[in-house]
Amino acid sequence: MHQIETKLTLVCLTCFVGGTAPLEGGARSSLQARFSVSAVVAGDQPVNKCVPTQALGAGVDGHEQGECARMFTDKNIAEMRSAGLGPLTYRLRTELAGEVWHWNPRGTWSDASHQCGYWISDDSIADPINVSYGYRLPRRGNTIDQANDDGYSRIADGDEDSFWKSNPYLDSHFTGESDDAHPQWVVIDLGAAKSVNAIRIHWGAPYAKQYRVEYWTGNDPMHLHTDRKDEWRLFPKAEVNHGSGGDDYVRLSGKARSVRFLRILMNQSSGTSAQLSNDIRDGVGFAIREISIGRIDGNGRLHDYVRHAADRHKQTIVYASSTDPWHRAEDIDYNIEQPGLDFILTSDLTNHLPVLAPVGVLYDTPENATAEIQYLLKRQYPVEGIELGEEPDGQWVSPEDYAALYAGVVHRLSSLSPSLKLGGPSLQNFESRLLTWPDPSGNRSWMNRFLKYIHKAGCPFDFFSFEFYPFDDVCSDAAPQLLETPKRLGVMMTSLRADGVPTDIPWLMAEYGYSVFAGRPEVDIQGALFQADVVGSFLTQGGAKAYLYGYEPNYLTDELKCSWGNLMMLQLNPNSEQVNRLSGYYGAQLITKEWMHPTNEAHDVFSVTIKQRGSRSAPAVRVYAVHRPDKQWTLLAINKHPKHAARLTVQFKFSDTQPPVSFAGQVEIIQFTRQQYAWRDEGPNGHPIRSLPPTHFRGDASASYLLPPYSLTVLRGRLPDSH
Repeated sequence: MHQIETKLTLVCLTCFVGGTAPLEGGARSSLQARFSVSAVVAGDQPVNKCVPTQALGAGVDGHEQGECARMFTDKNIAEMRSAGLGPLTYRLRTELAGEVWHWNPRGTWSDASHQCGYWISDDSIADPINVSYGYRLPRRGNTIDQANDDGYSRIADGDEDSFWKSNPYLDSHFTGESDDAHPQWVVIDLGAAKSVNAIRIHWGAPYAKQYRVEYWTGNDPMHLHTDRKDEWRLFPKAEVNHGSGGDDYVRLSGKARSVRFLRILMNQSSGTSAQLSNDIRDGVGFAIREISIGRIDGNGRLHDYVRHAADRHKQTIVYASSTDPWHRAEDIDYNIEQPGLDFILTSDLTNHLPVLAPVGVLYDTPENATAEIQYLLKRQYPVEGIELGEEPDGQWVSPEDYAALYAGVVHRLSSLSPSLKLGGPSLQNFESRLLTWPDPSGNRSWMNRFLKYIHKAGCPFDFFSFEFYPFDDVCSDAAPQLLETPKRLGVMMTSLRADGVPTDIPWLMAEYGYSVFAGRPEVDIQGALFQADVVGSFLTQGGAKAYLYGYEPNYLTDELKCSWGNLMMLQLNPNSEQVNRLSGYYGAQLITKEWMHPTNEAHDVFSVTIKQRGSRSAPAVRVYAVHRPDKQWTLLAINKHPKHAARLTVQFKFSDTQPPVSFAGQVEIIQFTRQQYAWRDEGPNGHPIRSLPPTHFRGDASASYLLPPYSLTVLRGRLPDSH
């Protein structure tokens, strides 16, 4: 063994034996490196600066009924905080559910006598808000949502009395733009290519006076790719310029076409209302009660391919450009609860730091959003920023529509306080580049078009936020996916810079996790490796703040019916109040307390070049470097190979004219490996059978360091006096 290893005590020797979890019933041989890696730290110029207590945070979210009380006990909050994470972001699950948020249960309806209409929560200070709820939208257009996904579209529910209606705040009355600036649309997915030549639209009020029906030429218009140039094409006879509402049968073409996706694009509203109302919002936009699509036979009968059912799993999938936030008292959704604003903002979870707070935009009103921020200001809660909406791209909202809603809220919030920082849009994770259907100039960039709109509208955009969940597949081996993590994040951030996201404003990773689906990699040791890789890569690429998702203690689940897990660092125990510390917990501690120095002083982040020898595959080792205020250099090394140890050599290069240097004197080594953590997969009863903190030991500075398989290692030391 190398010199540094011979000085270890017998206790620490366990870090270097056993290439996998402890062998059962057999002997263990000494761990030998199977490949070598060299890391060269470019020490002449930092690529970023960060204050750990401000840059390394976590998020709290809404959950199912009763879960917040189980999760946020005083004991659990203390355990959460002990992970060392600093700032907090409050996530808005109701927005993902396509619901309007009554952030305060007290408030007023626009139609108070009928307990319905448009809601504004009360901004006066009264009893603390400990829990709040979303309300389902009875004018919903989307079949699918991003939360519990248990709603359905009113366009294909089989009920002629229900209807979808677009968001009234996108009408020219509110935007001040022309009538055709924000065309609204409905997309119907027939599930497979069908022979189509006719459509029946049963309009509500207001109806479209001008509309067109189109078909998609490619695979899936809701998930675009850079290498495909598919487009919407007009059916030969499907342009209507003088619509009159009611039941509208349109012969789309003389000869039936084989199509799967159809779009109804609406440009001019009738401005009529189905209600006796003086509220302008009831009479602007577009409304559709039901749609039938199919082929007209020789007898003039329409064979309808649309499945009509008030059930997300049984109806034909429908996507809508926006949804009216009108609702009723009876639409409250007790299945999803948000922890109350006062409960969170007065708790120790904030660490007495400003919080990134949300306002609803896509399914809410500017008036309700304004009241929320007025409430926070009256309570004098410290706010880091106001994040407007959540995942508009993941909910198929066009960049111009989201920008118009953003502008409507921003102009109101800006008048409340000049110190408010406003931004967003908390983009959903995407592959390669975030695309949308081309505008008249051919621009397909979602973010570029959003930025152009708000710049023209004179809107502040003080920070940019996005989410990172790179892996949909939690059923397969995590090892090859872990190798892709830095590249995927790098491609994503590079594309956003190319699309015009300013680099002189803070970039916030408002959520990050292994996958949007629950799976074993999130609770096994891979979760800690992923967490460290994301944080190191994000900060090295210039990111300002990273918020871990899965801060709350939670239970295992099996969403894809192949793998039990969850995004969590602490596991609730149904039989006791004791929580299990998972790998993500120790990963957070290692980052916040060992790699970084948990102070309010700035750390310099440096780039590291990696060269791997003895393997032709993608580098299994990543190294991230910081220079701490205590003058120590600290490296975070991740070995993502599940079976093979690596030998790491480290050098610091400060000039092309001077030779690189290595650590001097003693080096503190902190390691988290399978010797500290092991997961037992027992379905819903899975749990860690070994859950120990990282090991600490010292050794003389040496030419190389051994990194066990699937491990995190922090090397902390000083350089020769001249550096």
